[in-house]
Amino acid sequence: MEQRTRFVFIAVIAFFMLGMGYLSAVSDDRYMLVSVILVILSMLPFFIRFELRAMHAREIVLIAMLAAVASISRVPFAALPSVQPTSFVIIVSALVFGAESGFMIGAFAALASNMFLGQGPWTPWQMFGWGMIGFTAGLLKRWGWLDRKWALLAFGFAWGFLFGWIMNLWLVTGFIPERDWAAIAAVYAASFYFDLAHAVSNVVFLGLFASGWVKIMQRFQRKYGLLDRR
Repeated sequence: MEQRTRFVFIAVIAFFMLGMGYLSAVSDDRYMLVSVILVILSMLPFFIRFELRAMHAREIVLIAMLAAVASISRVPFAALPSVQPTSFVIIVSALVFGAESGFMIGAFAALASNMFLGQGPWTPWQMFGWGMIGFTAGLLKRWGWLDRKWALLAFGFAWGFLFGWIMNLWLVTGFIPERDWAAIAAVYAASFYFDLAHAVSNVVFLGLFASGWVKIMQRFQRKYGLLDRR
């Protein structure tokens, strides 16, 4: 299973990067449409793999509940751009329930929260970004790379920036189609404060609450006999 999961991860990243390379090399007035389709296709392997898993109803309910918690936690912090516990909930969920569950929680958290905050062409990008946060958290936990607290904090900090860079791509592909590198650099420079706020908030939430949340989720895991699907 681990080899298949690793293959899916590498294949998705390779497909995503090749698609971004294509967009940067070809001038087209339908950049945004093509980029959204690309992101959706990048997520399909995760959804298909999750759909093919043999799961109990209580596991599906728990994943849906965690996605709801992650999405609702985003709403009260909407007035503070990029300061939100959504990424924290996704990360700690993935640490306990594995990479694939982490991806689904992240993807559906973005979709559900945007029902309150507004859907748009950015939604698939948020689904992909938060889904990859959950997937990589579960994957690195399985490999033992997030066992130390400093490594977990570094992971959260790094993804604060990576998530922002992913979100910048939909803006760049939608509104800067002529490969104006100065404008692209300006977009990434302007997002630095927001990415930093996201990174710092991830560190704060993980540093203060991660151990407690993980223990609570592990108790649920044992109580209801849920499988560890890392």
